[in-house]
Amino acid sequence: MAVVASAPGKVLMTGGYLILERPNPGLVLSTSARFYAIVKPLHQEIKPDSWAWAWTDVKLTSPQLNRESVFKLSLKNLTIQSVSRQVFYGSGNPFVEQAVQYSVAAAYATTDQNKKEALQKLLLQGLDITILGSNDFYSYRNQIEARGLPLLPEALASLPPFASITFNSEESSGENCKPEVAKTGLGSSAAMTSAVVAALLHYMGVVDLANVKDIVDLDVVHMIAQTAHCIAQGKVGSGFDVSSAVYGSHRYVRFSPEVISSAQVAVKGAPLQEVVLEILKGKWDHERTKFSLPPLMTLLLGEPGSGGSSTPSMVGAVKKWQKSDPQKAQDTWTKLSEANSALEAQLNTLCKLAEEHWDEYKNVINSCSSLKPEKWMEHTTQQIQQVITKALLGARDATLQIRYHMRQMGEAAGVPIEPNSQTQLLDATMNMEGVLLAGVPGAGGFDAVFAITLGDSSNHVIKSWSSQNVLAMLVSEDPRGVSLESADPRTREITSSISSVRIE
Repeated sequence: MAVVASAPGKVLMTGGYLILERPNPGLVLSTSARFYAIVKPLHQEIKPDSWAWAWTDVKLTSPQLNRESVFKLSLKNLTIQSVSRQVFYGSGNPFVEQAVQYSVAAAYATTDQNKKEALQKLLLQGLDITILGSNDFYSYRNQIEARGLPLLPEALASLPPFASITFNSEESSGENCKPEVAKTGLGSSAAMTSAVVAALLHYMGVVDLANVKDIVDLDVVHMIAQTAHCIAQGKVGSGFDVSSAVYGSHRYVRFSPEVISSAQVAVKGAPLQEVVLEILKGKWDHERTKFSLPPLMTLLLGEPGSGGSSTPSMVGAVKKWQKSDPQKAQDTWTKLSEANSALEAQLNTLCKLAEEHWDEYKNVINSCSSLKPEKWMEHTTQQIQQVITKALLGARDATLQIRYHMRQMGEAAGVPIEPNSQTQLLDATMNMEGVLLAGVPGAGGFDAVFAITLGDSSNHVIKSWSSQNVLAMLVSEDPRGVSLESADPRTREITSSISSVRIE
């Protein structure tokens, strides 16, 4: 029987760059954009020849890339080897390959001795893995413009789900085919890795995502997904993208990189099973706290059409600047950290006010949704309404401070964290009716911009963005993390009622 699991993409609202170092937090929102992994047996019966007991087959299919790869997985040392590969992103798909190796190793390391034979028989049937990513992870502006459609979400909605990703024509038959479509910066590799790990671990009985009564099973998915993602990347990042893919929206503080050091040693030949046991028993000191947007607020993402940015190179430039001018860097980071904390505090205050004074809160949001920010305070009469409005304006002020210090850091490091084109767009957006805040997510650059709107003001922003050559995406905040799905998303509408996880 097939197992279908999904994991969401992300938007890092606050904590760009700072989140790389403990104990700096970041506010990360999970989104409605999801990666799906479908796992089922490759063969109906176990091959009779003895050779098959040492190796099993793994087939990886990406219909959107029109690519299929076949591997052999050693059931002795749990390493994967290519048999026939149509490359995914120029050099195979290391994220899925590492997800397979570490998930199978986790199964061997944690399965009781009396169940090992059943696991062995299951794996000897082979693994048939299909991966599918929501259209929102990729840019389809070229296709929309070629069809003469307006830059509106309705145009994106007219595309078929899981639309094909076209290739550069001059390389279409070569080994180095790369997708022509740019990414939108939602963390596709983290969502894909987390979905594959979740599906495999559930398929092999390591976790039960259909009945998550406590967080332990999710923690296992998180540890394996973080490790596989880091090894595939060749470095230990902050991990916020994998964390949100597994747990959903939350406030995140990164884990100490040393917890994955044993996995880095494994790359040099240490037995994978032993490595995974160390990882599962390791001191994972990341922190996550419940967080989601206050009520009646909407996350909007806009794609300016200039393609994604290279986060690793921008991070490298910022780190270089930190070393060359440590005093200035520390001063900027301190001020940025204070602004991040101020925004978090205002958003938490708004959540509390909504809970305690719902009617007044709803009235303020609805009133402000049709007004420019400078008019918000004029339309409040009651004291509690003024408190709510001050919190809204406080969130705006904190956002402006965050943007200012991010620009300063970018200028000092020589990288476009908030390029001039984005600054003009964000300034115009923040001056629109009903817009609470706007910014560049994560490491910044030319990826999608985001805005948080009040009440029903989203449509106005979407139309205004379109007139400025910015395509509003179909993405919204969805606080769910990893979910077990009821069916292949291509066959019928997804219903994530079987298991949807969010932090309480």
